Amino acid sequence: MDKRNSKIWAPVISLDGFRKEQTAGRDELLFNELHGERLIDKPHKHDFFIINLFDKASGVHTIDSIDHIIKDHQVHVLFPGQMHKWHVYAGTIGYQLMIERSFFEHFAPFFRFSFTNYQNHPVIDLTADAFAQLHYEFESVKQELKRENSLIPLITARAGVIAAIVSREAESAFTEFKVYQSVPRLAKFNMLIDEFFREQKLVAFYAEKLHISPNYLNILCKKHLKISATQLIHQRISIEAKRLLQSTERSIKEIAFELGFADQAYFSNFFKQQTGASPSDFRENIHVEKTPSPLKAT
Repeated sequence: MDKRNSKIWAPVISLDGFRKEQTAGRDELLFNELHGERLIDKPHKHDFFIINLFDKASGVHTIDSIDHIIKDHQVHVLFPGQMHKWHVYAGTIGYQLMIERSFFEHFAPFFRFSFTNYQNHPVIDLTADAFAQLHYEFESVKQELKRENSLIPLITARAGVIAAIVSREAESAFTEFKVYQSVPRLAKFNMLIDEFFREQKLVAFYAEKLHISPNYLNILCKKHLKISATQLIHQRISIEAKRLLQSTERSIKEIAFELGFADQAYFSNFFKQQTGASPSDFRENIHVEKTPSPLKAT
């Protein structure tokens, strides 16, 4: 590993790394409480799902290179593979559910939108009622986990309620979620992009899957999302490219190949058009700290 890549490579931390700190748990999931300051200044990722519920909170949570101000009554959702680090300030009170992939699949349908939507909007502000509902469900999961013979069906049901509430609040907070709820074809298009973006980059492929013309798919995107169908595909590729450049030791050529580009030059041109920086410049600059002031959280 060269010196530059040693700054880039991000470890993958499994659920077992948190068992000593757990408040309650079993093999499939853990419940943790957050009290006071927490600092993780090195980006890393997990191979499991995390739902963070903040009660009284302040700080900065950096997810996929974007800084998010931590505030009271928020939920932060992290999917496997997302890069993150944070500085949670003193006085913070929060709760965490850490969930293995296999268990997450049991209630994943209650997250009603494409997982990419949540990855694009991982921080959701909550109403007082929504926070109270989520807090009740988190507490119920914790109490069930503390029982000697905790019931997985009950925990699964509670987790499904949590996912449904998070989805409802996300739909209320972000226009993108409202669009996907009201225009099912666009929701399906987004899910197809998640599945095929590495191999398929042409609108015609997705239009055929949706049984509509490429032109009509483009009209739907421009009308409801204010971007073209091609731009939506390119956004998804860019997100994955940034994640790979930041979190892996793979060469730019290897990343280009993984993302379905014929050669490194084509990928580099694409990436610069999307982000304004070349892949190598992006890698050089990602370790620069840009932590915003907590005073911005008003």
